[in-house]
Amino acid sequence: MSSPTLTATPTRPRDRAVSDFTELTRTIQAAGLMKRRPAHYAVRLSAAVVAVFGLIATIILVGDSWWQIAVAFVAAVILTQVAFLGHDAAHRQIFADGRANNWTSLVLADLFVGLSHGWWQRKHTRHHANPNKIDTDPDIEIEALAFTPAQAAKRTSKLSVWYLNHQGWFFFPLLLLEGLALHVAAIKRLSSREKLEHRAAEIVMMTVRLVGGTALVFLTMSWPIALVFLAVQMGVFGFYMGASFAPNHKGMPLIPKDSRLDFLRRQVLTSRNIGGGKWVDVLMGGLNHQVEHHLFPSMPRPSLRRAKPIVEAYCREHNIPYVQVSLPRSYAIIVKYLNTVGKPDRDPFNCPMTALYRV
Repeated sequence: MSSPTLTATPTRPRDRAVSDFTELTRTIQAAGLMKRRPAHYAVRLSAAVVAVFGLIATIILVGDSWWQIAVAFVAAVILTQVAFLGHDAAHRQIFADGRANNWTSLVLADLFVGLSHGWWQRKHTRHHANPNKIDTDPDIEIEALAFTPAQAAKRTSKLSVWYLNHQGWFFFPLLLLEGLALHVAAIKRLSSREKLEHRAAEIVMMTVRLVGGTALVFLTMSWPIALVFLAVQMGVFGFYMGASFAPNHKGMPLIPKDSRLDFLRRQVLTSRNIGGGKWVDVLMGGLNHQVEHHLFPSMPRPSLRRAKPIVEAYCREHNIPYVQVSLPRSYAIIVKYLNTVGKPDRDPFNCPMTALYRV
């Protein structure tokens, strides 16, 4: 079955930009790629529940043994995969009903993983609206790293300048602390006075997960094994999460805070896809199709791979750079970018195409 024909775009820049994304959207919808995938997600949700309860049973059965460290690695992988599923639900990919998606994400994030759905949703929504936009995207506002020349310019001491020029090499070791940072941020959000929908439900579920999970570990293991178990599980979880989200935007063009880009170009020019087979889809929870995900956040995860050739061809037809690299290559780009972000010849608006859209 052939794809729908794309019509010509109008000549006025603003109309053309709006029409570009409208035509792409129509093509995607005509291909049936926005339809819910209930069978796919029924299997994934069932597998998540079975995996979590299987993990609890395994911890009890293995008992006070150093084999629990291997279980900790498995636990980190399972919880990351559950977090990916919660990400799908938060983007309303699973159900047609928004309320069902919200509560599914709440249960997966708060009760299973131990992270606040409300905290993550607020942060992630801001990121999706303005990816890589200076002073707007929270994902490039991290105290431990400088992602923009302005952030780099604040580091003036000899030690901080040395760190700045080598921070790329520290990026992945720092990810071992990301799991702890995520949990601390979630707890802070729940204990703050800021408005938070379903605060009571989140507090109950996170308390059950964090207190109950910690109690389970210390009741089944001696304290040395328990401490190592928790450290390994938290470290691997943070590393896996960070290594899955980082390749998508880090090292891609930054958008100055005083510039404006239309939605299509803003999302495509700041996003990077990761190439590979379906095993990469599983490994990265569908985040490897970042361009398609940012253009169509509610598109079910299994449809992203089918959308890729349509989006890529459309971008090529409209002269919009579409970036895809291998996973190792993406990591090399991140390290190099972080090590050179403070160089005087680096322009944060480092893409010729996006430079056309400066105000």
